Amino acid sequence: MASLGAVPSPTDPQTHDLVAPGDDHCDVSIVLPVYNERGHLRTEIDRIRVAMDASSYTYEIIVIDDGSNDGSEQDLLTIEGIRLIRHRFNRGSGAARRTGTTAAHGRVVVWTDVDMTYPNDRIPELVDELDGWDHVVGARRTEEGTLRAFRVPAKWFIRKLACYLSGTDIPDLNSGLRAFRRDVAMQYVHHLPKGFSCVTTLTMSFLSNGYSVKYVPIDYFPRAGRSKFHWWKDTRRYLLQVVRMSLSYEPLKVFLPLGLTLFTVGLGKLVYDWIDKDFRLAANTLLILLGSLQAITVGLLADLVVRSTKPATQVPPA
Repeated sequence: MASLGAVPSPTDPQTHDLVAPGDDHCDVSIVLPVYNERGHLRTEIDRIRVAMDASSYTYEIIVIDDGSNDGSEQDLLTIEGIRLIRHRFNRGSGAARRTGTTAAHGRVVVWTDVDMTYPNDRIPELVDELDGWDHVVGARRTEEGTLRAFRVPAKWFIRKLACYLSGTDIPDLNSGLRAFRRDVAMQYVHHLPKGFSCVTTLTMSFLSNGYSVKYVPIDYFPRAGRSKFHWWKDTRRYLLQVVRMSLSYEPLKVFLPLGLTLFTVGLGKLVYDWIDKDFRLAANTLLILLGSLQAITVGLLADLVVRSTKPATQVPPA
C-alpha cells in the first residue's frame, strides 16, 4: 500500500492543511493543483492511485484546492487517501504548485493536472525515466487547447527563444506533466510565479543551472471542464518569464546581441554619413553607437552581478 505524509503545521495564514496520517517520507509526491474542476476529480485521482499502487513506489497525493467555488472544495472532502491543502482564495496554479512542492515528503515530485488532458497513468514510467536525470518532462505530441491558430505559433516562438537563451533543445517548454528531484527544485521554488508560466520557470531554472532534463513523448487530450488559460495575458506572461529567467541566469545572451545589433546599425550609419555628408557625423548615429555601448556595458555588469551572487554550493546534478 502507498504511504501517506504526516500533517505539517500550516504556517501560511491563507492555507488550511488537512492531511492523512502516515510516514514522513516516501518515494514520490504527486502535486495536483485544483481550481473549479468538479465532475472528474475522483476519476482522475483514482486513475493516478491505480497506476501508483501497481508500481513499486511509495507515494503521496497532495491536492491543493486553490480557492475552488464550484463544489470541488466539497467533493475533495469525500476523497480518501489524499493530503488536502487549501488556499482560501485563488492564487494561481504556480502558487498552488509551490505550496505542494514545499509540503512534499517525496524524494521525487510529480506535477500534473486533474483536467483529463495528461496520461496520468504513465506517472510511474516518468519516475522510472528519472534514473540518471534531474528532471523528466512529458513532451506533448499535439496541442489540444483552445485558440490553436494563435497558441501554436506563439508557443513555437517562445519555445525557440527559450532554446536559444538556455542553449539546449526544448521539445515542450510548458508541459504540465513532469517529474523532478525535489532537492534540486527547492533551490528555485521561490522563483515560481503565481500563474501558468511556473512550468516554464522550472524548466529554465534546471537548464540554466546545469541540471539535466529529459523529454518523454506523451499524448495530450482535450480537457474536461472549462479552461482557465487566457490567451493574451498568459502568453505575455510566458514570454516575459522566459526573458526574466534568462536575465537572472545568462544576461549576456539578451544584452550582447542587442548591443552588437545596435553597433552594426550604427557602424553602417556612420559609413553612410561619411559618404553622404562629407565625413560629418549625424547626431542620431552617435546616439545609436552610444546605445550599443550602454547595452553591452549593462550586460557585462548584469553578468558580473549574477556570477557574484550565485550560491557557492548547489545540489549536485544526477
